[in-house]
Amino acid sequence: MAELNATAPSLPLPPEEYNKRYFDQFNNVLRLYFNQLSNPGDMGGSTLNLNLTTLPTQADLANLRSGDVYRDTTAANVLKIKV
Repeated sequence: MAELNATAPSLPLPPEEYNKRYFDQFNNVLRLYFNQLSNPGDMGGSTLNLNLTTLPTQADLANLRSGDVYRDTTAANVLKIKV
């Protein structure tokens, strides 16, 4: 799996008593943070180390998401990307 590079959010300081605006801001910050974790966007890199024994194979194709890497054992373990 890809390593995420999401910065933890600065949470608003709580008021002394319940305040609807504070909770709305708090929920908004958390929503934005979790959206950032769920959608890391484009990533770059110069190296990639894979353990072929732990990669899914074409038998797992139905359970993979678009963009996931798998090894095709019917084609001499060629790495492929599910489209």
